[in-house]
Amino acid sequence: MAALGVLLVMVAAMVAAAAAAATPSAPRPFFVFGDSLVDSGNNNYLATTARADSPPYGLDYPTHRATGRFSNGLNVPDIISEHLGAEPVLPYLSPHLDGHKLLGGANFASAGVGILNDTGIQFVNIIRIQKQLRYFEQYQSRVQRLIGGPATQRLVWSALVLITLGGNDFVNNYYLLPFSARSRQFALPDYVRYLIAEYKTILQQLHGLGARRVLVTGSGPIGCAPAELATRSANGECDLELQRAAALYNPQLVQMTKDLNAQFGADVFVAVNAYRMHMDFISAPAAYGFVTSKVACCGQGPYNGVGLCTAMSSVCPDRSLYAFWDNFHPTERANRIIVSQFMAGSPDYMHPLNLSTILAMDAAAMP
Repeated sequence: MAALGVLLVMVAAMVAAAAAAATPSAPRPFFVFGDSLVDSGNNNYLATTARADSPPYGLDYPTHRATGRFSNGLNVPDIISEHLGAEPVLPYLSPHLDGHKLLGGANFASAGVGILNDTGIQFVNIIRIQKQLRYFEQYQSRVQRLIGGPATQRLVWSALVLITLGGNDFVNNYYLLPFSARSRQFALPDYVRYLIAEYKTILQQLHGLGARRVLVTGSGPIGCAPAELATRSANGECDLELQRAAALYNPQLVQMTKDLNAQFGADVFVAVNAYRMHMDFISAPAAYGFVTSKVACCGQGPYNGVGLCTAMSSVCPDRSLYAFWDNFHPTERANRIIVSQFMAGSPDYMHPLNLSTILAMDAAAMP
């Protein structure tokens, strides 16, 4: 009988182990910081002009409703969430982000913000990056009340983080006016060094708040956006001055992330070459199935680049043929091409590791 009891215990243990192996683990928590390229609707809850909560935004979103994403459909964080096997993380200001939904992460991004506090002042009420970090602290306090301090710390340490900043510091600050305050204060090379120093402080703060895997996107080819073609280009070519700004900024951003990783003794920060990811299809749109990378799908004026997309705008019938949805933001299809490079890109795109490698390495290291 004793032997039978031992056998039954062993069988029960094997069944429990098999059940545990068959039960899928919870998706990895995901946190998002930054600007309109990654905002999933926080600005809907603010009195600001930097918002995308009315049609035709969201035309191709699963609900076919405007959600606050500056896209016809899904944005980059949404598509990364798909690869994590998770639902898109909710905006932090959403009343639906409560209870156990908090455990999947949160999106703190706000359209219009930059590295600098004075970037986007024309939009008035936006969540500047320091407030996004304060909200991250507040988030952790809320989660602690649910699952306790040690479990909250493990959740944050295990999370994937995406931060997208920098473009607005050029287009909505330094180059916003012909003689902006920042352009009178700094020559462009000095301004770029100032931005990098300020960004380094932000990333150090993120690390101090527990972030251990952070995707840091560089500036895209801001001189090629339809908004800039409409206002700064005489011949439909990318604006050289804005392209020069990105060309100065991006290598310094990569070096800064390397310096931080050396400081922390781990590959905490991954530099994302957004410039190259975008330029691939901007330079050769037909190779990616686009009919144009100059004209936005939705807008008005030259290149549909004047102002945001509104109910009065012309809208292309097939969004999959356009690289840009509105004056600054890619279509969902372009976002999917971009995220494919996040996942599988060489070190020229993702330094030092692409996201597929990160996810595999981190899964293998899980206890």
